[in-house]
Amino acid sequence: MESQELVQHLEGRAVFRADKVAKVDCFRSERLLVGLNCFEPGQSQAVHAHAGADKFYVVLSGKANFVVGERTVAAGPGDLILAPAGVPHGVAGAETRTVVLVAISPAP
Repeated sequence: MESQELVQHLEGRAVFRADKVAKVDCFRSERLLVGLNCFEPGQSQAVHAHAGADKFYVVLSGKANFVVGERTVAAGPGDLILAPAGVPHGVAGAETRTVVLVAISPAP
């Protein structure tokens, strides 16, 4: 990995697609996956769970509704959403154009 890739300006990495959520890998190893999920208004991510892997979301911009276990919560810039291994989670829907930093460990 080149040293310039070790420092990334995330806002410049965001991409959007009209047909589905855009995903951008920022870093991947067998121990960790870090990326961006970029949502247009109304786009969602199906509820799912990761056996043996913890995940978190940090909303960088925008606003979306997240599902964690039995809860649905609205989250905006600076909010951290945690999904420990085995806990169902997803994005019920973006209210505005939304960029979310996502990390999973160990990487799937």
